[in-house]
Amino acid sequence: LRATAIVPARDEARTIARCVTSLLRQEGGVAFDIVVVDDQSSDGTGEIARKAAEAAGAADRLTVLRGEDPPPGWTGKINAMRAGLAHVDSRAGPAPDYILFTDADIEHAPDTLARLVGGAERGRLSLVTLMAKLACDSAAERWLTPAFVYFFQMLYPFAWVNDPRRGAAAAAGGCMLVRREALTNAGGLEVIRDALIDDCALGAALKKTGPVFLGLTTRVASLRPYPHLSDIRRMVVRSAYAELDYSPLKLAFATLGMALTFVAPAVLAGHSEPTTGMMALAAYMMMVLSYRPMLRFYGLGAWRGLFLPAVAVFYMVFTLESALAHMRGRGGAWKGRYQAAGTLSS
Repeated sequence: LRATAIVPARDEARTIARCVTSLLRQEGGVAFDIVVVDDQSSDGTGEIARKAAEAAGAADRLTVLRGEDPPPGWTGKINAMRAGLAHVDSRAGPAPDYILFTDADIEHAPDTLARLVGGAERGRLSLVTLMAKLACDSAAERWLTPAFVYFFQMLYPFAWVNDPRRGAAAAAGGCMLVRREALTNAGGLEVIRDALIDDCALGAALKKTGPVFLGLTTRVASLRPYPHLSDIRRMVVRSAYAELDYSPLKLAFATLGMALTFVAPAVLAGHSEPTTGMMALAAYMMMVLSYRPMLRFYGLGAWRGLFLPAVAVFYMVFTLESALAHMRGRGGAWKGRYQAAGTLSS
């Protein structure tokens, strides 16, 4: 079996060396090489990647490409992925059986590739994708990061995504092992060329070709810190409205749903009318208990679940701000590009 990792990277000088090094240290007998697409970085990302490969004694297994401006209708990341894939397809010799799309801020445990390929082979899966463990060091991260993953699981229940009989589909862009044949059958990256949430769009396209698997892991870690509330805010504002298909109606329902599910039980738990108060308290406690496994995953105390309603309010505000940014033509902001539908530009 053969696999190639494609790493789109735009101004990732702080993390690209650790990402490349972790990929070059993969074990498990799969023939493996790496293509880094330096998406017009201004901080030496490509050269740092080369030096990391040289330091690992594996310079021959790394190719660094210089990316170009995305054509009209393409987001920058997907265009970089396309450039990497085109290079792979143009090479002489055996084609890879799998493509590992991974972000430049991701560090992989040495057995990651072997586990991914093994799972894909056993289940004849079109896609195996793992949600990286996000940084959770600062106060802002400890309060908001577990909730981010918790809400993602509510939107895309992993059991539903992994069930071939259900239409639910998603993926985690930091680590996506794609069967090359399945990607071709899905129509290639062209079918998701304008997707702001590229991972979930790719997951949906690939699930039409065969079963997929989405999981949560500690073996794949994000190196990108979000030390301040403003950092997490920007991350959510970038894509939250896209998650709702840029629909004001879905935005209204989502906001109402969050308020009823997370805020109302906490507010009504002390209601003077006994039945209302008891039902609200029961709903509140069920919410707290449902959040406990995610807090445990991040090594945090269960008591933080008591404040989930307040955390939910932050995410509601971020989502509303995301819609406002889109309406102002500033949606999908990422490193100098505005890439939301209707604002796509380089």
